[in-house]
Formats: sequence, structure tokens, C-alpha cells
Amino acid sequence: MALKSRSRQRALVVEQVRAALPERLAEAVVSAGLEAGRLTIGVAGAVWASRIRYFTDSVRKRVGSALAMEILSVRIRVVPPDHGSIPGPR
Repeated sequence: MALKSRSRQRALVVEQVRAALPERLAEAVVSAGLEAGRLTIGVAGAVWASRIRYFTDSVRKRVGSALAMEILSVRIRVVPPDHGSIPGPR
């Protein structure tokens, strides 16, 4: 049961991160998690990570507010795309 709850929590965090970003950047977010005040965002490539870093502060504030949690830091990680379903940068 704990695994199902954790999965729901992660899905909620991903949803909030995507909502805090412009649509084109939101499409590149493939995962997100929140642990011990650190928001970790997984993106489909280095170009996306670079672009999303410009929004780090606004994402931290918006996601923290939406989840009623204090987010102390944001980490952006590049993860392999899922079967090429994520579009490339323009």
C-alpha cells in the first residue's frame, strides 16, 4: 500500500511541476519527486534541463505552494527518454 501512495504522490508532484512550466517545457518533464525539502525534476535531455533551470525559482515557489510544503532546493536531472515519445527542442 505504501508503494501505491508513493506513486500517487510522485504523480502529483509531476503534475504540479508541469503546471508551473510553459507548455513546451512541461512536455520534457518525465519525472519529479520531493524528498526532505528537495524537488528533483527528471527531463528528457540536457537542452531541456538547461532551459528549465531558468524557471527553477518560480517552479520551487509554485509547487511548494500547491503542495503546502517548503521546497529548499531544486535539482534537475537528465533521464533517458521513454521510447522517443518526448519531442526534441525547437
